Amino acid sequence: MKTLLSFTAALVICGQAFAAETRPPDKPNVIFILADDMGYMDVGAFNPKTFYETPNIDGLAKKGMRFTDGYAACCVCSPTRSSIMTGKYPPRTGVTDHAGGNRAGKLLPASHVVNMALEEYTVAEALRDAGYSTFFAGKWHLGTKEFGPNGQGFDPGLTTLKGGFFPPDSKETDKTADPKSTDLIADEAVKFIDAHKDKPFFAYLPFNAVHIPIGARADLIEKYQKKKDAAPPDAWGVESGCKLRMVQNDPLYAAMVEQMDEAVGRVIAAVEKNGLADSTIFIFMSDNGGLSTPEGGGQSKNDGFVTSNLPLRAGKGWPYEGGVREPLIIDVPGMTKPGSICNTPVISTDFYPTILQLAGLPLKPNQHSDGTSLVPLLEGKPLARGPIFWHYPHYSNQGGAPAGAIRDGDWKLVEWFEDGRLELFNLRDDIGEKNNLATANPDKTKELHEKLVAWRSDVQAVMPKPNPDYDPAHPVTKPKKQGPGE
Repeated sequence: MKTLLSFTAALVICGQAFAAETRPPDKPNVIFILADDMGYMDVGAFNPKTFYETPNIDGLAKKGMRFTDGYAACCVCSPTRSSIMTGKYPPRTGVTDHAGGNRAGKLLPASHVVNMALEEYTVAEALRDAGYSTFFAGKWHLGTKEFGPNGQGFDPGLTTLKGGFFPPDSKETDKTADPKSTDLIADEAVKFIDAHKDKPFFAYLPFNAVHIPIGARADLIEKYQKKKDAAPPDAWGVESGCKLRMVQNDPLYAAMVEQMDEAVGRVIAAVEKNGLADSTIFIFMSDNGGLSTPEGGGQSKNDGFVTSNLPLRAGKGWPYEGGVREPLIIDVPGMTKPGSICNTPVISTDFYPTILQLAGLPLKPNQHSDGTSLVPLLEGKPLARGPIFWHYPHYSNQGGAPAGAIRDGDWKLVEWFEDGRLELFNLRDDIGEKNNLATANPDKTKELHEKLVAWRSDVQAVMPKPNPDYDPAHPVTKPKKQGPGE
């Protein structure tokens, strides 16, 4: 399968020169919208056949550039969030799992950092120190108290409400109408935009949606309950012993997706109302893949089966494409050609240098050491991004085991740490990662594995160790204390 869901031949693939000279705005505003657990196939711009409705996110894709091969730095949330803030791969910061992750199996999980170090000079701090106003509302999940967003470059005074950090005067919204604080995030963002239209700003909106538990407005749930009548019936598969959802038809999840999309639309409308459309960059992404196997790693429970990522394999908590390939859109007024498509693989460490360059600020390579500016791609020029790496030395809540991976060109290699098993896939021909080519291509397997091992040494990645108390009757033990949702 050589391309994934291209819309029409009229759309421009990045690497081809754009007809007009590109000119980004001076001192642009930046709005970064991060969905929580939204799968690549959940968004209409990436999957026209999706059961869900995302017209406002799709509108961003029509205005900007859609990245078909945009990746999160991890298959669970906190590590990806750290990579966005720091421009570093998760092993460099020590944030390699979510806060409550310490499941054990044949291996003991690697030690990991819960609070991202204050010594990291975040992209928010870089913009703040360059004169930008900064804004945060939503899910941080990189530490509490002094390690929250107040201490990492966002305006002080943020308060903690259920589900995240918010401006100090924020009030809890009606949990029946806004169970995921989706509308609250949009409310606060709109107020901030209205008050800061005359000064450059960086607004980071990490939504709590569409993470479970599922919650949405009653009218939206009713809408999708009716729509489900025409949807495919439930269908289940198996991923490495875990039950796998194979269709999109959950009306509650669909309602939660649409409520978040409406919130995105309100933020876009506020930008347009204040005359900022030509000076505001939008970035949209998800922190990891959609949840398609049971939360808790069970094999028969149905809780957590909220979406399907097919044809991508697996989902959140797995190193396969369903767990790390994300719906990524960037709209830079005056630079990105409307409706353009980029097939170059990129990853969440790349946002930091990209934002700095777009803002006309000097790069900070000692900080964003694993990021590459995507400005050439946004201009329609080629970019030799180089290999992309993953390191997840943990047992995920979704059934995944400790693993590492590398993508280099069309090739992707996965290494499973329990037994050293290697899997090699050619994503150009096998986007579903069904055909393991490791035995048939020993030279390519060796080449990629050597690169992966060398990279782990470079980033000082911590590896899991054998578990002396491993019990085959209980192959994966739950963490002693579960942290807040990952």
